[in-house]
Amino acid sequence: MSVAQAKQDDRVDEASDQYLTFSLAGEEYGVDILGVQEVKVWTEVTVLPNTPSYIKGVLNLRGVIVPIIDLRTRFKMPAVEYTETTVIVVLKLNIDNKERIIGLVVDSVSDVLDLPHSAQKSVDEFDLNSKSAAITGVATVNDKLVIMMNAAKLLDASEMASLEKVVEG
Repeated sequence: MSVAQAKQDDRVDEASDQYLTFSLAGEEYGVDILGVQEVKVWTEVTVLPNTPSYIKGVLNLRGVIVPIIDLRTRFKMPAVEYTETTVIVVLKLNIDNKERIIGLVVDSVSDVLDLPHSAQKSVDEFDLNSKSAAITGVATVNDKLVIMMNAAKLLDASEMASLEKVVEG
């Protein structure tokens, strides 16, 4: 076996995770593909009163009321008009040991990537504040950075509880 072949075999055996990547304000973000339920084209939502500005509203998705979070607003990025590439990434998450479904409004969906663990750097290596809890790390893919997120950390327990009260009436 040649050295090149051995290196290629090592890469195949290396542990990796799959991420759905999407664009937000010109940057690439990724969420674990296992949590992705579906990707929907942008559709108008029902606006709820007395909710934070990053909650666009709710969507009835086959009988399930799904809160929709605008990631640009949540991350304090400039707002833009939604276009034909704007989508809602619907995620099924485990938040506080309870299965919850949320939707994230993003600029566009990019790709599904296999990210080897060796390409990922944890945010623990950086000095990020607690407001960045949803950001878990960064990875380099073809000379481009991908910001990895744990979407379950976008809302804390009190935000999720108050949103559920509004949704449930």
